[in-house]
Amino acid sequence: MNHILCGLAANPALPAELVDRLIAVAIADADAGAGAGAGAEIAAELAARPDLGHAQARALAAHAEDIAVHLAYEGRLTSADIDPVAQPQAALALLDTGAGPPEWARRFATDPVTERREKLAACPDLPPDVTDTLAADSEIAVVAELALWTTPDMAARLARHPHAEVRRAVAANEATPPAVLETLLTGNGLPPARRCLVCDRERTPAAHARPRPADDLPPGAFCTGSHESTLHEMWRQALSNPATPARAAAGFADHSSGLLRWALAARPDLPPEAGRRLAEDPLPGVRADLAENPALDAAHLRALATDVSPDVRRSVAHNPQVPLDVLTSLAGTAKIGATLLPRIAAATPAEVEELAGSRDPVVRMLLAARRDLPPGIRDALAADTDAKVLKSIAPHPGLSEARLRAMIDRHGVRVLARVATNPDASPSLLEHVTRHDPPVQKAFREVARHPGATAPSLLACLTDRQARPAAAAHPSLPAEVIVELLGDDEGRVAEAAAANPSLPRTVMAKLTP
Repeated sequence: MNHILCGLAANPALPAELVDRLIAVAIADADAGAGAGAGAEIAAELAARPDLGHAQARALAAHAEDIAVHLAYEGRLTSADIDPVAQPQAALALLDTGAGPPEWARRFATDPVTERREKLAACPDLPPDVTDTLAADSEIAVVAELALWTTPDMAARLARHPHAEVRRAVAANEATPPAVLETLLTGNGLPPARRCLVCDRERTPAAHARPRPADDLPPGAFCTGSHESTLHEMWRQALSNPATPARAAAGFADHSSGLLRWALAARPDLPPEAGRRLAEDPLPGVRADLAENPALDAAHLRALATDVSPDVRRSVAHNPQVPLDVLTSLAGTAKIGATLLPRIAAATPAEVEELAGSRDPVVRMLLAARRDLPPGIRDALAADTDAKVLKSIAPHPGLSEARLRAMIDRHGVRVLARVATNPDASPSLLEHVTRHDPPVQKAFREVARHPGATAPSLLACLTDRQARPAAAAHPSLPAEVIVELLGDDEGRVAEAAAANPSLPRTVMAKLTP
């Protein structure tokens, strides 16, 4: 890998003529048959440039199909830029974005390569004759992929397909009509499936515990003639599908399969009675997913807040509908961490004041994770005596330098890195962070990434091995230092320096073959 040229290829200040030079390098490497060498790395960086012109995109795409696929998905290529015979994957990428012509879809519908037909089956807005062809494909993988992404009408038709794998894919398709999904759960009105992937390969009964080489059956695949494992997975997919009617899904609340109950527990339209039964489920994982479900009422949330499982109690804390008093009671026991909880984010001004005045420092820490607090409450939390509250509030916009320095003076290494993430941290404060004794490695990394960092603090960051790449890429680093870092022994530091927009253009030109 040529770290310097890869860095230059990503440099946002690289002039257009030098971009052209690097494209020539990447093309020459591809033409030489170097495969995934330096040219491929350079081409990948060039393809990600937001200022890449259409002619430049075409030149890159013509010599590397993986690059053409990327550019097609990015909207940088049109059907006039791609030959579907020479670059079928790129053509399929254009079809996947809706930009490929219908004649390409018809061509790929009968392509001898199964993987291409399978990729086509996942594309949107296919012509009706193409979907009909794919629905009749001899390879079940192609039909199943179509079933997963197709229109409501075709999904309803494929729900009656004789292969259970196709029905499983229909159950996962969110465009499948609700009535059809209900039918897949109940089986009423559907002829029994005649085949599944297990009985396609083996005589039944068969338990497929360990996939053999070149075998794509999942562990546990099982069939005694009724396609049990595929039927189970079809039910799980339907229960996870938001288009499935809630009344049909609710009947699985007492099912013997924990996986099916687990899928049901997360549904946002869960009926109250199903929620009541799942709240008493023997599996903590089911109760935990239920506890985070916003469909659950306050009474059940209060009950789950006393659950023996810490995962369940933690999920209650993450529920956006949890009563505030329940949340504060969990603060000290649920090991929530300094994260912004949905209920805290939605707290009213009156609730914010209540939380700010809590005697529990964990509650104050949770409130301090917000970034839109009124100035008075923000400053009061910044003066808190508890370090975990200060770590949570330190990145809040609007804090004065005096308050941020006071945090460091009181708690030192415990808050240093968090202070360095404050968007309003001044250059002098960032320098103060890098001079702290004892030093904190994470603080150096945060300073090196800070847009307000200046040369003195960045030079200090270069003394820390983990912060060096970020510091080398910072545009405020002096030009002479950037040039020196091009020869760094560590490749990622040299690459970061080459990608630095403050690298002199004369140096860029000398580095570009």
